[in-house]
Amino acid sequence: QVQLVESGGGLVQPGGSLRLSCAASGFTFSKESMTWLRQAPGKSLERIGDIMSGGSAIYFVDSVKGRFTISRDDAKNTLYLQMNNLKPEDTAVYYCAKDPTVIAGRRLGGYWGQGTQVTVSS
Repeated sequence: QVQLVESGGGLVQPGGSLRLSCAASGFTFSKESMTWLRQAPGKSLERIGDIMSGGSAIYFVDSVKGRFTISRDDAKNTLYLQMNNLKPEDTAVYYCAKDPTVIAGRRLGGYWGQGTQVTVSS
């Protein structure tokens, strides 16, 4: 069965960096597009971006463009989210997902990891 396990979250000061990882299993990772999403306290789910098979990425959140980078290592079946110059407003639970369905900011389908907390605070 599909399993997605995120790691790498934690507490970081503003301006700092973190790299999140998502270990995937149960499907042919290299052939699938993958997605990173986040949910800040009291806010709706936000789709950060997708990475296609082959490695091209697209970002949907203007505030992360130029600061966040989505990448993948197909040999390791692992998805990454490199986050630089972190800001307090990046505080959220971050999820990796395969085929996510999000409607009106709510998770309605797909395969999701358990999420990893990122807190940006001094």
